[in-house]
Amino acid sequence: MDNDLGGFLQLRRARIRPEDVGLPSHGRRRVPGLRREEVAQLAGVSVDYYIRLEQGRGQNVSDAVLEAIGRVLRLDDTEQAHLRHLIRPARTARRSASHGRQAVRPGLQLLLDSMTGTPAFVLGRRMDVLAWNALADALADFSAKTPDGRNQARQVFLDPTARACYPDWAAVAAETVAYLRLDAGRHPDDPALSALVGELSVKSEDFRRLWADHQVREKTYGVKRMIHAVAGELEFGYETLALPADPDQLLVAYTFAPDTPTAERLALLASWTADTAAR
Repeated sequence: MDNDLGGFLQLRRARIRPEDVGLPSHGRRRVPGLRREEVAQLAGVSVDYYIRLEQGRGQNVSDAVLEAIGRVLRLDDTEQAHLRHLIRPARTARRSASHGRQAVRPGLQLLLDSMTGTPAFVLGRRMDVLAWNALADALADFSAKTPDGRNQARQVFLDPTARACYPDWAAVAAETVAYLRLDAGRHPDDPALSALVGELSVKSEDFRRLWADHQVREKTYGVKRMIHAVAGELEFGYETLALPADPDQLLVAYTFAPDTPTAERLALLASWTADTAAR
């Protein structure tokens, strides 16, 4: 993950056309997007200063400069926050505290267990699933997997059944990498995260390609479709709630309207799972 800042800025430059920011294109260009000199001019900084920034050698960058560069590159709120994390990594004590094994509070597990009609789980650092309720277990079989097997990034890219499980696999894969990139920006010196990225890069060409795009995205809400071996095709909304007591843990709940095929199939799955457990 060396010089993620440079790769991020270069790819953001590449998506902005000169005419988009009121500059002449000067005919055919050797590379797409804005030149470094043009970004520096529009942001009101020296060319040398901006070049050093892309090389990861910028020091004491002010908020005003970061905001100016963000405006030129048309960064959204998530990208702007990612830029700040790349330039100003969290303090060592904060990072070290977040690199150990995460634990879920007993009260949070009780909350999960009380959500009997909704599949829900807790997502931790590096996209590790830390805890879940019975209905989420019926969907994903978390309890039968090792901790590595419960990592969502490994599941998407290394599980041979993942493409059959997710009809929209390409979108799920892009979302997964974009969120993992965000985590890497917040915790740039996490050896376990570096090892995970290295493993996925070696084993998955799709992961390598998506990682090189430097896309970042929060995991907030959306729609997910999956095909379950017993229940068949299911379509959920999902809502992701950050936990105030631990911002590195997210409560993810799958939602669905009553009187829909998904509701009916999920009820059958819950009943089948309970019968199987009883037997």
